[in-house]
Amino acid sequence: MNDVNTRDSIVIVEDDPTIRCILEMALKGAGYVHVQSAARGDDGLALVRRTRPSLLILDLMLPGLDGLEVCRAVRASQELADTRILMLTARSENADVVRGLELGADDYVTKPFDRAVLLARIRAVLRRGDAVAEGRPFDGLLLDEQAFSAKLNGRDISLTPAEFRMLALLVSRPGRVYPRARILDAMQTDAAKDAVTERTVDVLMVGLRKKLGPWAAHIETIRGVGYRVKG
Repeated sequence: MNDVNTRDSIVIVEDDPTIRCILEMALKGAGYVHVQSAARGDDGLALVRRTRPSLLILDLMLPGLDGLEVCRAVRASQELADTRILMLTARSENADVVRGLELGADDYVTKPFDRAVLLARIRAVLRRGDAVAEGRPFDGLLLDEQAFSAKLNGRDISLTPAEFRMLALLVSRPGRVYPRARILDAMQTDAAKDAVTERTVDVLMVGLRKKLGPWAAHIETIRGVGYRVKG
C-alpha cells in the first residue's frame, strides 16, 4: 500500500461484468481511488481520450473495437503518450500477446489471473519511468548512439552494431517487453534485411549478456515472447 499513488488514474476496458467488477474492487481495495471502466472497445477508447489515465487495463476480446485496435489508437495519440497499457488475454497463443506488445502495450497478464500477481504487475508498470535519455547512465551503462559506443562503469564495452542496436532498444524503455520481431527490426539495416532471424536474436543475446557481465541481470527473458530490461 505504501507505493500506491492515489493520483494514479486507471481505466479498465473489459466486457465480462464479473471480471470487470473483480478488477474494480481489487484496485480500489489496493488504494487506487480513480478507477473507471467500460465494457466496449469504442466506449473504452472514448473514456481514455477523455480522462487520459495513467494506466489502461485492456482486454483483447471486446465488442465495438477489439483490444488491439484500441491499443493501436492509444499509441497513435501524442496526448496519450504517458498512458501505460496492461493487456488482459484469455488466449493461450503467443501471437496475440506479441501483436499487442508490438503495437505498444507495456505488459500483459493472462486470464485467469491471481489478484496479488495482477496488483504487483500494475504497480510495476506504473513505477516505470519515461524513456532513458541518450547520454544519461542507466545503472552504470552509458550508450552513445552517434558513436555506436558503450561504456559500463566508465569502461569501454566492445559491441557489434547488432548488439548495440538491441541493447539501445531495450534500455530506451526500461520495463517494456520487446518481442523478438521488434528487436529484429531495430537490429537490421537496409543493407542487411535478411542477415538475421528471430533465432539470431537469441544467439546474439547470449553473447551480449557475456559482455555485460553482472549488468546482464537487468535483462529479463519473457518466455515465448522476447526480452526487456527491468525498470
